[in-house]
Amino acid sequence: MTAATHSTLFPRVPDSADAVLEGLDPEQREVATALHGPVCVLAGAGTGKTRAITHRIAYGVRAGILHPSSVLAVTFTNRAAGEMRGRLRQLGTQGVQARTFHSAALRQLQYFWPKAIGGSMPRLVDRKIQLVADAAAALGTRLDRNELRDVTAEIEWCKVTQTVPADYPYAAAKAGREAPRDPAEIAHLYAAYEDLKRDRAVIDFEDVLLLTVAILQDRHDIAEQVRAQYQHFVVDEYQDVSPLQQRLLDLWLGDRDNLCVVGDASQTIYSFTGATPDHLLDFRARHPGATVVKLVRDYRSTPQVVHLANGLLAQARGRAAGHRLELVSQRPPGPEPVYTEYTDEPAEAEGAARRIRELIDAGVPAAEIAVLFRTNSQSETYEQALADAGVPYQLRGAERFFDRPEVRKAGIALRGAARFGGNDSLLDQAVDLPSQVRAVLSGEGGWTSEPPAGSGAVRERWESLAALVNLAHDLAAARPAATLGDFVAELDERASAQHAPTVQGVTLASLHAAKGLEWDAVFLVGVAEGMLPITYARTDEQIEEERRLLYVGVTRARERLHLSWSLSRSPGGRPSRRASRFLDGLRPGTTPTVGRSAAAAAGGVERGTAGGTGAVPRRAQRTPARCRVCGRTLTDAGEMKLMRCEDCPSDMDEGLYERLREWRAVQAERSGQPDFCVFTDRTLMAIAEACPENTAELARIPGVLSRKLRSYGADVLAICAGQECEEGGGRD
Repeated sequence: MTAATHSTLFPRVPDSADAVLEGLDPEQREVATALHGPVCVLAGAGTGKTRAITHRIAYGVRAGILHPSSVLAVTFTNRAAGEMRGRLRQLGTQGVQARTFHSAALRQLQYFWPKAIGGSMPRLVDRKIQLVADAAAALGTRLDRNELRDVTAEIEWCKVTQTVPADYPYAAAKAGREAPRDPAEIAHLYAAYEDLKRDRAVIDFEDVLLLTVAILQDRHDIAEQVRAQYQHFVVDEYQDVSPLQQRLLDLWLGDRDNLCVVGDASQTIYSFTGATPDHLLDFRARHPGATVVKLVRDYRSTPQVVHLANGLLAQARGRAAGHRLELVSQRPPGPEPVYTEYTDEPAEAEGAARRIRELIDAGVPAAEIAVLFRTNSQSETYEQALADAGVPYQLRGAERFFDRPEVRKAGIALRGAARFGGNDSLLDQAVDLPSQVRAVLSGEGGWTSEPPAGSGAVRERWESLAALVNLAHDLAAARPAATLGDFVAELDERASAQHAPTVQGVTLASLHAAKGLEWDAVFLVGVAEGMLPITYARTDEQIEEERRLLYVGVTRARERLHLSWSLSRSPGGRPSRRASRFLDGLRPGTTPTVGRSAAAAAGGVERGTAGGTGAVPRRAQRTPARCRVCGRTLTDAGEMKLMRCEDCPSDMDEGLYERLREWRAVQAERSGQPDFCVFTDRTLMAIAEACPENTAELARIPGVLSRKLRSYGADVLAICAGQECEEGGGRD
């Protein structure tokens, strides 16, 4: 299980700013080098968005354009923030703040509270559900466990949408929310909850954002102090921003526009929490001068998986569907998705477990397999089926790796051995780092070379320790001279970043919890009407969010994708279920659901004009690029730029190519930029092969964007015609 993009665990740190850009595709490079003004990155699933934005930050810092302490990168989960910090560390960039919205706001609130409010900040409660229960009891209202959870969710929604108790009935009706109790009753519960918090002098997580917003609004001196600290902002998963988070972001920014946002409206799956893609979709309207970069090259999934994902969105409706991205797989072909119908849920679970067992026996690591379902209540059946099949598994969303008791105990033992290992008989026969780690964990943690039989807590503890052993092997392979002290330091950095090593077990997770992750093989189970879409999804927008949830599930798979459903819940039950409507027209033997299909957006870059008005012109959809020599469809970025296969004969004018390179060096020196920022070598080769005679022919060459055409077009055409460039030409 990895997040976003495949990479080695311990890659070589780039030795320069330019080296940070190596390996990026043209669109990712545009993101990485667009360091000023508003930038909007529309990034499809598997297109390397985290890679693009972390390389953007690292390039800016390594090139001396951005100061690390002036950058604030925010996202929505501790795992995503930790991954971002880990990647920046691997790129040789330290000191950048990468946090969740809540973490960044809490840090500011704790720092400024004495100055803005005075005294000590109220205690932050981890879970508000007990407070809601106490508020209900004070009102004489009885709530069962499910109602308590649902009312708590409604209160959270109110706070992130900045809805006060008195306005809840109207706001809930306007938003089409299905209240778990009478709306007026929930409004009273919400008000009682707020009163109880004040009486007990506590705050909740939503209050952290609300209070930070209030302080920044009321105290201009504090707001200016924050703005002086942070000059550049990056927001990941921007489609999930709530109105309250957007308000906080606006206050952080002030009247500046050094903002880069990254998102995909087709992956909006958290609207029930108050998240909305409107801020992403309206970004160009709010920032007419923005640079918009579309990432559509999918490096994660095979063409077969990508075809299914594109097909799902092709039938979508609504505003988000109008901005969908058509993914283009960059991977070799793989197996077709497998669709399986079962008589009942236990049979479906047993079938999935049997196929998983076969994959593991064929050499697929258990950690590279996932079972994804719509609701957590479906998990138990699959846990039992995997245990019966002798397949190790882990529950996604359970306790964080470095918080597990066995991992904390192992860390203490390893730290002690690193300090006093010379006197430890356990290490007498240990000749390298992996054997030292195995020796320490065998003596202190009870680790064994063979896993215990069965499942449950004992097996989970063994899997945790095995992950540490595997990490030691990876570190030793990357750095043969690494010591036990180096390994402990690596664990400390990973714990700080919440960058957990891989646990060798099949992942069981809900579709919501799987967001941002990927596996070689994914089993999407329970893909039936009533589950996907879920029964209580009734409005068009709710149905479309369910479609997007399935899309997120499909795009988690790299190579193998299995989709299944059952006709009844239990053995012998009435077979009243059918496969999800979302699969109509996509699985063999079915016809598509009638509906309006939205045009997909192609990849590329769009430049805004500051102060511009009116509608933004839509970019024409690209046709497949074909080799001008042999006619083969091109998918490699370099080949697409040359418009020929790498091994097809070139008719490049070598003399023209050298003259273009000499001219480029002069332009790069004048602008103070690297050579590739004028034109890449591939683009110069393409120009030397095409030898364009006019602006239209030059504009057809990939890599010659409109801005570069305006800046350098006259020079390039003059060189192609054998003329000398005018002195001072080629400037913006």
